[in-house]
Amino acid sequence: MYDHSKQYRCTIIRGKSQKEMDDFLPAYAKVIDEICPCDAEEFEQLFNNAFMRYLPESDRIKKTLDNHRTEISGKLFGMYYFSETGRVYESERTQKFLEDNDQPAFFKDICYKMQFPNGTQKVGTTVAERVKDGICIRPNAFLMKLLLVARTAKVELTKKDIGYYVLNSLDVLQGNANPYEVIEAISQDKKLGIQRNIDIPGKASSYCWQHINEQMNYLELANLIRFTDDKRVLLNPNEMETIELFAQDWDKKPEFDVYSYDLTTIEGRKIFQYEWDEYFARLSACVDKFETSAASLIVDVTEEPKQAEKKQQKGMNLTEFGDEGEQIVYDYEKKRVSDFNQRLANKVLSLGKTKGLGYDIQSVIAEPGDMAEFVKYIEVKSTKRLTCPDVNDNLWVDTLNITRNEWVAAQQHGKFYSIYRVYFTRDGIVMFVLQNVADKIDDGRMTIVPMTYRVDFSNSSVDAVIKPNAS
Repeated sequence: MYDHSKQYRCTIIRGKSQKEMDDFLPAYAKVIDEICPCDAEEFEQLFNNAFMRYLPESDRIKKTLDNHRTEISGKLFGMYYFSETGRVYESERTQKFLEDNDQPAFFKDICYKMQFPNGTQKVGTTVAERVKDGICIRPNAFLMKLLLVARTAKVELTKKDIGYYVLNSLDVLQGNANPYEVIEAISQDKKLGIQRNIDIPGKASSYCWQHINEQMNYLELANLIRFTDDKRVLLNPNEMETIELFAQDWDKKPEFDVYSYDLTTIEGRKIFQYEWDEYFARLSACVDKFETSAASLIVDVTEEPKQAEKKQQKGMNLTEFGDEGEQIVYDYEKKRVSDFNQRLANKVLSLGKTKGLGYDIQSVIAEPGDMAEFVKYIEVKSTKRLTCPDVNDNLWVDTLNITRNEWVAAQQHGKFYSIYRVYFTRDGIVMFVLQNVADKIDDGRMTIVPMTYRVDFSNSSVDAVIKPNAS
């Protein structure tokens, strides 16, 4: 029988604000990709030296840098792992993010793999304590199921409801409660006008609530929930496939069996830590279902859930906001040029499907002067994230991939070549224009790192021919 009065503080690693998490993610990925693989004894210095440029001078101290390296990018985000051979490798999660620039998908994977107990905290103390107390839960799976049940039952849940009845509930955390009885308890209290709160004598509100707020912040960064101004928690109707994928696991044991390890010995704890880090660094088996559409980021929290779902199913949001940055930029350029001179509008061409050009859109300068009709070449690079980056932040950084053809085109066309970085966010679409890319790389305002190499070989390089199925 579910007893909400049994409260239990089950913390996670302290991160940063939601906006900072969104902003720091590309920086973490860039640094880790630059320095890995490397020897374990070199990793600390390499990371700290490379990452400090993304922090204000007042934060460029060892304690802060260590926190970004070990606690957030390492344990919380699983962006690298230590091998038993003494090397540090970037994780599958980092590699995928560098390829697709899908920040909500990155956080979906983290949220899906999150479990209690886990290996992100001190093994001999915190993890051992969770084991001793019988904690065993996939918290985000349970929460997605709970929110689905609440929606069906027409019960509105607030952050405080979720904190008290779910994320701080011992019965839930031990896997001894189901979402239906939790909703029933919440519903009964609401009918009686009873408001429950986490209150630990002698402790500030932040002590009681910070870990809960941060857990829910990650779910919002994953694009699965939204918060209203009055602190209600709503499911994102445009992400129902992923939400239901989470929810179907609510009563399953955590994937990583912490209870199978002997945490009473140094050797046992060491084995546990290596195996957890390697496990958490791997992508989920269902990660291909976590892709974020641009349309799914736009949520009207004032709209009835069923209405929003119908709009999504009909593709209305997709049509309105576009799922392709190329279309957004093409429409923008078409209007910009047309406003300058209607005659020139037919010179704006969408060429993204033409292979090998090194750009997606051919336009014209369309500005007063002798170069008005000069050709302008545009490569479009899209990304999705919850929050909008602040172009006035001198420490902010982003990363994108370009092909060899795109780099050649940037060099060839010089000041007439631009990259339009399109950000799809919950607040709409914003484009950052990067002009004269080749010059910016030459003078150090942008950097370029070779990600892949083509290897050509002939018969003279072949040392053996093996036919494993030959009789």
